[in-house]
Amino acid sequence: MSKILASQLLDLLGGKENIASIYNCMTRVRVVAKDHSKIDVENIKNLDGVNGVVDDDEFQIILGPGAAEKTRREMEKQIGEIETNGSTPKKKGIKYLLKKIGNIFIPLIPALVASGLINGVVNFAINSGVDTELFWVQVLQFIGGAFFTIIGVLVGFNTAKEFGGTPALGAISGALIFNPALDEMELFGESLVSGRGGLFAVMMSAFLMAILEQQIRKVVPNSLDLIVTSTLTVFIVGLLTVIGLQPLGAVLSEGIIVSINWVLEVGGVFAGAVLAATFLPLVLVGLHHGLTPIHLEFIQDIGYTPIFTILGMAGAGQVGAAVAVFVKTKSKRLKNIIKGTLPVGFLGIGEPLLYGVTLPLGRPFLTACLGAAFGGAYQALMTTGAINIGVSGISLVPLIAEGKYIHYIIGLILGYAGGFLFTYMFGFNEKMVENLDK
Repeated sequence: MSKILASQLLDLLGGKENIASIYNCMTRVRVVAKDHSKIDVENIKNLDGVNGVVDDDEFQIILGPGAAEKTRREMEKQIGEIETNGSTPKKKGIKYLLKKIGNIFIPLIPALVASGLINGVVNFAINSGVDTELFWVQVLQFIGGAFFTIIGVLVGFNTAKEFGGTPALGAISGALIFNPALDEMELFGESLVSGRGGLFAVMMSAFLMAILEQQIRKVVPNSLDLIVTSTLTVFIVGLLTVIGLQPLGAVLSEGIIVSINWVLEVGGVFAGAVLAATFLPLVLVGLHHGLTPIHLEFIQDIGYTPIFTILGMAGAGQVGAAVAVFVKTKSKRLKNIIKGTLPVGFLGIGEPLLYGVTLPLGRPFLTACLGAAFGGAYQALMTTGAINIGVSGISLVPLIAEGKYIHYIIGLILGYAGGFLFTYMFGFNEKMVENLDK
């Protein structure tokens, strides 16, 4: 199936020679085309297996979990060596920045999910009274924590790669920030702290590493490039990282955490409702991965992220809306679509529902957002949080911090109920089914 779909997609994307780059996240194949006008958007939407598309500078094809990975691999096999000398649009601004950050973290999602779920099992067991000295508990803690010992290196690697630098030099940025040897050093009479500035400092350092490397390479003779370019780059950026970028990253990360905590403390249930209700539009354009470093900074700073559970209610609202549509519609085709996408929706992967059901119908997308507000308000009221990130929904239960499992589940049910009630009463009529057939 993935082989056939890959071939069809390549044809409709303007041929393999029109592909500048291709990669995938959990549910989407993401393509940058050399000539965007050659993409046949409407026919791609109508392909079997395609749940929807996001037509932007980076063309996103929503296939669902598992299918996105398999199809991307098959497309790469058929493409072979990608020629990247075609021109691609260069955009700036917040949207551009969030996409870049998302591109840095998307390749890390499988490791985040796997490590997070293993940590969640351990967390649930310990909160249930299991002895922490048991061998299997210690082994699971060891396995679940392994990824986080190198996450800085991987983020630096991906950052340099994303901005056109040598990935291995970017990895050095991560090693610099999290090197335990920093704890033994002093700067201007103050002790340095390993990990200070976190992933924001890593990204800033690796970005500078990539830019400086490109500039130095322009003036260094080819015969000296291997030795001089990399050495000068690491030396200069290494010094700047220790002296300036790490403290600057600390100010940035601490400022973001303090600001979000202030919003949640002052805004309370209202802030939770607004955050949950407005998160789906961010998912809609694929920018939600740009928030990943904020979640990870929260986890590093206080042990959990208080906004992940709130934002996760967006998926709960969608599930409730889809159930309402399933109950009301007479369309067998629509019922079959919902049957296929609802199970993964309960498990916290909502994009198949978003692009296959609520968004094409129109109004259910809005009522799903309204329903999510109820769940988000309750999560904010109960100050729930997650000790790790990945998927949401039912899958997030083991990762809930401070043993607040019941409160999280209640919020989840409120999100389901809100999405269902708003959609059942105001969000759907049978005429909307025609939108799916256009």
